[in-house]
Amino acid sequence: MIRAALTVEEALEGMKALEPKIKNYARLVVRKGVNVKPGQEVVVQSPVECAPFARVVVAEAYAAGAGHVTVVWADDAVTRLTYEHVDKSYFEQTPEWKRLQLDSLAQDGACFIFIEGADPAALKGIDPAKPAAASKARNTQCKVFRRGLDYNINPWCIAGAPVVAWAHEVFLGDADEVAIYKLWNAILHTARADGQDPESDWELHDAAFEKNLRFLNDNRFDRLHYTAANGTDLTIGMTKGHEWAGGKGKTPDGHPFFPNIPTEEVFTSPDRMRADGIVYSAMPLIHHGNKVDDFWIKFKAGRVVDYDARVGKATLASIIDTDEGAAHLGEVALISKNTPIRESGVLFYDTLYDENASCHLALGVGFPECIEGGYDMSKEELLEHGVNVSSTHVDFMIGTDDIDITGITPDGREVVIFQNGQWSWE
Repeated sequence: MIRAALTVEEALEGMKALEPKIKNYARLVVRKGVNVKPGQEVVVQSPVECAPFARVVVAEAYAAGAGHVTVVWADDAVTRLTYEHVDKSYFEQTPEWKRLQLDSLAQDGACFIFIEGADPAALKGIDPAKPAAASKARNTQCKVFRRGLDYNINPWCIAGAPVVAWAHEVFLGDADEVAIYKLWNAILHTARADGQDPESDWELHDAAFEKNLRFLNDNRFDRLHYTAANGTDLTIGMTKGHEWAGGKGKTPDGHPFFPNIPTEEVFTSPDRMRADGIVYSAMPLIHHGNKVDDFWIKFKAGRVVDYDARVGKATLASIIDTDEGAAHLGEVALISKNTPIRESGVLFYDTLYDENASCHLALGVGFPECIEGGYDMSKEELLEHGVNVSSTHVDFMIGTDDIDITGITPDGREVVIFQNGQWSWE
């Protein structure tokens, strides 16, 4: 870990020293994240503030044999201005040019790299219904693009890069240069990209998932029971034929890729109609630039029936009200507190990182890969098998240091899976 107190000059010198590691990180995202095929189209979505890193990613994509790279830019300030000045009705339709862009790229077999870097408070005070409407429209109207991601047809990877406002949220009180330098170090470390050979390190990391996946898939638990001192007492039922996944993903034709860098989770999609009890948040949730904190959600027969939040209740409501599926669970994910992200002690205020520091759940769409034969099922068939269908997917963290999770087998046998926030065998 780096020293807490740094001068601007020391941070600038440190950034020069980090340049080879940042290049290795970009190469990791390209070669392991989306695992570019020769001649393949690569799409990079990036904040304009991350342009220097995006250029490195583009260079690495071409070095890996990409046929063409398309860059789609985003800007927090422009996005906020748009939401401030445009009526909600506008966001209920995705512009035709944008739909054609995303659908045609997905149809042509592109892989997608999403560079994550945003001000956690970018949309503070904005009506959460507006970004919720825009997200729903994109996810329901860009059908080829959405199916390509949901069914892993198009390899995709989300990876972070610092922006000043985000760095200041994580490292309060530091100068711009110091905060950026600290956040780059934190990103590289938690992504296992600060060593000499990140690609080899990720092969070892991927292999480490196998023990936990084998245990969960061999037991075929009927349900999981979560308890914690904060009041969490929730039972979640599994679908018949559910499969746990984690680490490396694969397209339906077997092409491997890593959707998230970093990743620490093993996950599956539960039965959307089998969740009963109450769960309390362990960490803040940042959704479309709005914070939700100190919240709880109550489920009955799989559906959200009540909720509250000390901060951001309207944003939480906008998530749950997105559509019928948004009131049901699409994911359960298990993550030990003994991971680089959790042990770093850094609260990132970004779901990509914070979800990998904590057991979490997700409201919204489930994963076809998490049920036997899921890639061959339509959305209607997935729904019939208990896998949730929705136009949204929002992770929220529930993994306190004292969380216990017990698995109950179909014959009623109870097996301790997590004890005090970690795998029972750790």
